[in-house]
Amino acid sequence: MELDTLEALYIDELKDLWSAEKQILKALPKMIKAAGHKDLKRAFSVHERQTRQQVTRLERILKQLKASPRGKKGVGMEGLPEEGSELIKEKPDQDVLDAGLITAAQHVEHYEMAGYGTVRTWARLLNRDDQATLLQQTLDEEGETDKLLTKLAESINREALSRADDE
Repeated sequence: MELDTLEALYIDELKDLWSAEKQILKALPKMIKAAGHKDLKRAFSVHERQTRQQVTRLERILKQLKASPRGKKGVGMEGLPEEGSELIKEKPDQDVLDAGLITAAQHVEHYEMAGYGTVRTWARLLNRDDQATLLQQTLDEEGETDKLLTKLAESINREALSRADDE
């Protein structure tokens, strides 16, 4: 597809976000399993359910645009879930692992917030207000997840630090 119009770029970015969400869905079960803190496990589990809904929203929008979500691999997202996988393989202390998983997850959230903010703005410019509303809903969810992860990090990071002080 040639990216010679804003609508073509909009569709391309929607496909990128769909690919990113699918990659996240593959990573989240590993992160849930690796997380030690029950609140972190719960946050990842809730976000996994939200991510499934976000994929459905993107598919709905792309169907309206008569575009398939397939055909583009979101390479910008590709390395972000891998960071969490690499950390899990290193088997650090559980509190340190949880702190690292939060960091990896927040990298993902910030990538998504940038993308969803952009496509929401483009949807408005293209007079696709119904799509902008769906994209804003996802953007709000991503922001809420980021805030929750920050709150969890405040206690988990202290636990990881006190563990280091004890040694």
